[in-house]
Amino acid sequence: MKVSRSGFDTVLAESYMALALEEARKALAAGEVPIGAVLVGPDGELWGRGYNQPIKLADPTAHAEILALREAAAKVRNYRLPGTTLYVTIEPCLMCLGAIIQARVQRLVFGAPDPKAGACISLYQIPADPRLNHRLEVQGGVREAECRALMQEFFRERRKETNL
Repeated sequence: MKVSRSGFDTVLAESYMALALEEARKALAAGEVPIGAVLVGPDGELWGRGYNQPIKLADPTAHAEILALREAAAKVRNYRLPGTTLYVTIEPCLMCLGAIIQARVQRLVFGAPDPKAGACISLYQIPADPRLNHRLEVQGGVREAECRALMQEFFRERRKETNL
């Protein structure tokens, strides 16, 4: 699947991705896989944010994207979030992408692809499936090097700990 660049504001995307990176750093500091997400409303207002917390919350669904969607849905008191844009540091997995589609998020912007679990362009290309009743715009590669570096740092440290 090709990612869209039509109507894409790179400067704006980079500033929102900076917020997602802040969230990812919170996960890193907590010993969680460093993925962060922010959901922005149609007016540019921040509706939700989240970082990976499945270990802390003992919840396999506590991914950054899910937590950001939950916060936004509670804020606007609606499980549908049309016109929104989700910024996430790493390409979402199948579970998260399913929730993003169910919430009717308009656009997904991610930093680095995830060749082991990515459901947008890497392992699967779910947004390109014509059988889905919701069309999701996808843009990848925003602040990709920073997003990838956080993941690499986390797994490098994790390997050191297991090799002791």
